[in-house]
Amino acid sequence: MSKYNLDYLDELEAEAIYILREVAGQFEKPALLFSGGKDSITLVHLAQKAFRPGKFPFPLVHIDTGHNFQETIDYRDDMIKRIGEKLIVGYVQDDIDNGNVVEQKGKNASRNALQTVTLLNTIAKHQFDACIGGARRDEEKARAKERIFSVRDEFGQWDPKRQRPELWNIFNGKINKGENVRVFPISNWTELDVWNYIRRENIPLPTIYFAHQRDCITRNGQLMAASEFLNMDSEDVVENRNVRFRTVGDMTCTAAVESYAFEIDDIINEISASKISERGARMDDKVSEAAMEDRKKGGYF
Repeated sequence: MSKYNLDYLDELEAEAIYILREVAGQFEKPALLFSGGKDSITLVHLAQKAFRPGKFPFPLVHIDTGHNFQETIDYRDDMIKRIGEKLIVGYVQDDIDNGNVVEQKGKNASRNALQTVTLLNTIAKHQFDACIGGARRDEEKARAKERIFSVRDEFGQWDPKRQRPELWNIFNGKINKGENVRVFPISNWTELDVWNYIRRENIPLPTIYFAHQRDCITRNGQLMAASEFLNMDSEDVVENRNVRFRTVGDMTCTAAVESYAFEIDDIINEISASKISERGARMDDKVSEAAMEDRKKGGYF
């Protein structure tokens, strides 16, 4: 009898597709959280493999801070037209206008933390009982200890001590009324796995992932894209640098890395040699040692 062997990318893909189908089978109103970053784009590609030729059994949900990279918004809109799926957008600006959140002040002000309120309001409004996200365990230590099916209470909060066992890839989606589950199908992938999969599947990405010239300032030792959303002053010197972004988020908290990686193979070689996690370029993770875990406990993605 001949043996049927999968390579490691096939195994990761099969696991992710299995998890997506489990979500569709176990929950009444799931949603896929879409940021416009490479991980959520990979999830959309996996969802196409899981459910085509039918429609997705869930909408895509984007929480828009209003401070996004324009390349990300353009990609999102073009992708939705191409795949023909439903997109729901929650706007942080609406919560600011309604007095639900107060915009930060000062030089390092960011809307990133305000996303949590908008996300929870969007979940409540549409009564989502499961939200699929692209978080991976290799990104950050709080994410490293989170389960694939991560239960959140009626306030959207995560309690690390209430996590459920996930033996033999058996996932328990049973929840009480008002609770919801965050689901991470590519939790076991690494950044390098994602890029190798993107290369193999020829998945298009926003241009900011590739090296390009951009006006930047140096703030807190990080290269930040100069923009109207940064509270810049006379101390901020604008320089044109060759950069790319390893992770995509709010412009006020996402730093660039100096790079000449113009092609995917160049990016893979660059990541292979890097000793810093991609989250090392996120200013919001540097607020405290437990910044990510604190945000998750408050309802963050």
